Amino acid sequence: MKNSKSLSLILGLSAYIGSVNAQVSPSHPYTAPHPIYGTFSVTDSNYYNKKQLAQHNEFMVGSQDYPGKPKDMWEVGIKGGIFTIGGDVDAVLGTPGFGIHVRKSLGHTLSLRLEYMYGIAKGQNWRPSTGYTAGGYTNPWFYRYTKNSVLPGGNVWNPIDYPAVYYNYKTEVQELSLQLLANIHNIRFYKAQTGVTLYALAGLGVSTWKGRVDAMHQVRGDAESAAYDFASVNSDGVYTNRKDVLKRLKDLQNGEYDTPIERDPSKPYSDMFRGNIAPSVSGGLGLAFRLSPRINLAIEDRVIYNGSDLLDGVRWDEYKTLSPDKDLMNYLTVGLNFNLGNKSRRVEPLYWLNSMNYAYSELRRVPEIILPDADGDGVTDQFDQEQTPAGCPVDLHGVSLDTDGDGVPDCKDKELVTPTYCQPVDADGVGKCPCPEGCAPAQSDCAASLGALPSIHFAANSNKLSDDAAATLATVASKLKANPNCKVVVVGYCAATKRQQQLSWDHVNKVISHLVEKEGVSSDRFIFSSGQEGGDCDAVDIRAAAPGEDGPNTVAPPHPNLRKN
Repeated sequence: MKNSKSLSLILGLSAYIGSVNAQVSPSHPYTAPHPIYGTFSVTDSNYYNKKQLAQHNEFMVGSQDYPGKPKDMWEVGIKGGIFTIGGDVDAVLGTPGFGIHVRKSLGHTLSLRLEYMYGIAKGQNWRPSTGYTAGGYTNPWFYRYTKNSVLPGGNVWNPIDYPAVYYNYKTEVQELSLQLLANIHNIRFYKAQTGVTLYALAGLGVSTWKGRVDAMHQVRGDAESAAYDFASVNSDGVYTNRKDVLKRLKDLQNGEYDTPIERDPSKPYSDMFRGNIAPSVSGGLGLAFRLSPRINLAIEDRVIYNGSDLLDGVRWDEYKTLSPDKDLMNYLTVGLNFNLGNKSRRVEPLYWLNSMNYAYSELRRVPEIILPDADGDGVTDQFDQEQTPAGCPVDLHGVSLDTDGDGVPDCKDKELVTPTYCQPVDADGVGKCPCPEGCAPAQSDCAASLGALPSIHFAANSNKLSDDAAATLATVASKLKANPNCKVVVVGYCAATKRQQQLSWDHVNKVISHLVEKEGVSSDRFIFSSGQEGGDCDAVDIRAAAPGEDGPNTVAPPHPNLRKN
């Protein structure tokens, strides 16, 4: 039956949900030995530290929904790349930077990394500058890049004495920082293991730097002869493009970077380590490629800021005012990272492992759904009220259908619809018509046999049977089946309007149809009576038919198109 198949589907879904919930209930502890990440199994206590072991034990007995977080490996890495400073002086590309780090995951998304960085940055302007004169005698450019070594109280400044210069620098930077890395690219829905992860980082640290400029010849005696004569770089006005100017500067300078850059007066620890020191912040992005369970290759770019404008030794613009922009450091690297730890006690770092693996492995463990049905009638034993012979159609309760209510199931009934007056029937469901004289009980006994039958109530202007009404009709059906020779009259009330006439017919028809279709009572047991006076418009009365009383068991609806109009 269609209804039986629908019920089976609902039961199947219920059993599936129950089986999933059972895995985390106290009566169904987790027992799967299969690995989730590589060789790691959720049930293996070797992968949990003391703090997580208590949660693991609770999970194993079913009192905790989530397993403990396994111990994972530490990552150490080395890297090298390009270190540059973005400031007031044009950066020379290709200067080196190096670093080492140690990293530990906090979970599948976040991890902490402690990193040491050492970088060398160089810069060289190809355009001349005069802003250095605003710095006075505190600026190395002022007393190194002049034709005359002028002391305080000496000659008044003259543009001839202080010609334009070409800023350059070489700065060494060291930084130690603690960084938070965020990675969600390992969470995959269609594969267990990712080969590439994208991450963002932010860090706090401390940086120290020491810079020098290339300002003089090798001569250490006379200041005038020691200083470069930058006026010669473009004295003939020919070298006006970048390439030519840089070539002439390279020929002029010796690359010794002999003069310290100006100390940063805004930093209170400028003299520490013979340089400058300041707190730093950084941020960046990285892309890591998993080469094996132990090794990965990372490409990363990090920007570092420490609030100084003197990383390149220049803080004055050409208008003799302080430069409004602070210097930034950029650290572009390629590195090799190694996972350290015993693989029998630690998994790979969690930021390499797909956190969906556990959820998907649980879904795969749902057992095959088995709903026992001993008699094979399509209704599971849990709801089956009868062991039905093979091949017999049943109702939703697993009870064999008996259309005419003669006590012989339809699958064995050779007379599928036996009139009530022809019953009782033989073993093949065949009635005895005409009934031999005196075989039928007197109809006057029906009122006593059936007793007072209950009324069926509907909601106002409704033709829907409530659950209570359906239960009441089940009781009426039981009495009718126990008295197969009795008929009943089904009475509906009110006929003042067309709507009342139709609704009264609907109520009577609803009651009879329910008793025939849902309860298996033969339709010839009913007398249809609607539109009567003297009763509740929203009620239907059922009474035993009087001796000799008869009538149709169905009538045409008085106004079938009323609702459409």
